[in-house]
Amino acid sequence: MSTEPAGEGIVWGTARARWVLLATVVGSGLAFLDASTVNVALPAIGGDLDTGVAGLQWVLNAYTLALAALIPMGGSLADRFGRRRLFQIGVSWFGLASLLCGLAPTADVLALARGLQGIGGALLTPGSLAILQAAFVRGDRARAIGAWSGLSGIAAALGPVVGGWLIDALSWRWIFFTNLPLVVVVLLVTAWHVPESRDTQAPDHFDVPGAVLVAAGLGSLSWALIGAGEAGFGASQLGLVTAGLLALVAFVVVQARSRYPMMPLSLFGNRQFTAANVVTLAVYAALSGMMFLLVIYLQRVGGYSALQAGAALLPVTALMLLFSARAGQLAERIGPRWPMTAGPLVMSGGMLLLARTGAGTGYWTTVLPAVVVFGAGLALTVAPLTATALAGVPQRHSGLASAINNALSRGAGLLAVAVLPVAAGLSGASYRDPELFADGFRIAMLICAGVTAVGGLLAVALVSDRIDDATAPACPASAMPRDHHCAVDGPPIEATEEPVRPE
Repeated sequence: MSTEPAGEGIVWGTARARWVLLATVVGSGLAFLDASTVNVALPAIGGDLDTGVAGLQWVLNAYTLALAALIPMGGSLADRFGRRRLFQIGVSWFGLASLLCGLAPTADVLALARGLQGIGGALLTPGSLAILQAAFVRGDRARAIGAWSGLSGIAAALGPVVGGWLIDALSWRWIFFTNLPLVVVVLLVTAWHVPESRDTQAPDHFDVPGAVLVAAGLGSLSWALIGAGEAGFGASQLGLVTAGLLALVAFVVVQARSRYPMMPLSLFGNRQFTAANVVTLAVYAALSGMMFLLVIYLQRVGGYSALQAGAALLPVTALMLLFSARAGQLAERIGPRWPMTAGPLVMSGGMLLLARTGAGTGYWTTVLPAVVVFGAGLALTVAPLTATALAGVPQRHSGLASAINNALSRGAGLLAVAVLPVAAGLSGASYRDPELFADGFRIAMLICAGVTAVGGLLAVALVSDRIDDATAPACPASAMPRDHHCAVDGPPIEATEEPVRPE
């Protein structure tokens, strides 16, 4: 592997340290902000572009599909070709795609532009943490990543509120246009102040077939499920499901035979790693489905403005920021099994409370208690869940394990957004009919609550309070909230602990 940095690297507290932190926080913040603001904008997008539930599903899923397929490769490309270079490419790509999103004349064009945004996000998100890990001296890396985590968490918390204000005051298009000046700032600061670094022993080969197959598989399944909501489950949907499943089977075969797989199957030989990822699939599927429908429900049924709908979700992020560290410390003391069991069950309780809401129900008496209960369960779940996924693999694979965990959460969310409206009877323009949407929303919340509860039961059955093989833990649970941003929409990306050589 790479050797220690040549020279002393960047020291915390210096002017250059602040510039590097600014570039990485604002750069990764672009992806965090869009992930949290686009949901709030969905009703406005649907009304302006005259699209139904399927169009709104693709606005989310096109972005998520690109992330799920390419995030594991993004870190490898950065290691090989230069972390600063790939970060700059990702930020530039994200900015151009944001411009296309803001100018999109139709829902189809917007979905295509969102897919391009996802490619940029997959390139810049792993790179931001890797830059910090490479640039700072060893003793200051945890502090730098901790500062990045806290500032990114604040950005994620403010995203729905700022986005809601832009939507109400101007247009949904401005949640994309406001990315452009931030992109310019990030590119200038990165060019002037961020050092280049790469892994001099990184392989020259990348698992392009694997990325294509997983994208084709998830894309085909999403297309089939979203289409079933509009036209029913006919021969074309059956063909797409078959094609998607075959592509995913081919993906597994490629991973088993490739010398440089994006998802090494050998990692799943560890029970702890496999168990954590199984729980991830259940929890993040329900989480993504709930978030997709909740903001539409608050605006179409509850009569909230976009700003009010965004602010209504603030307690979730606030609870994550306040209590994720304590949840990680608790898991380190008593083991991850019970926090990973109790957390999803508490989340399920919050979803059941949301199923009780209806037209005219008050925020303080109905919505807020449900959101608080859900947020408390999520805060109890995320840090132990991600740390457990990392603790089951050797230290040298921690970055890869985190990327796999993140990609699986995105894939689960993508399929949930595709299938949940169909299962709840929501299709076409049903989101514009408050009574019809309210009925479907209640069914959807019951489904999400059930799936989340299954995640908790899987945790108690599969997760061990001990590492079940001889591999050393990649990181303790208590380190996760300090060194990583516990995102609401997906698990955090792990920055490799291995030393690198800045140029």
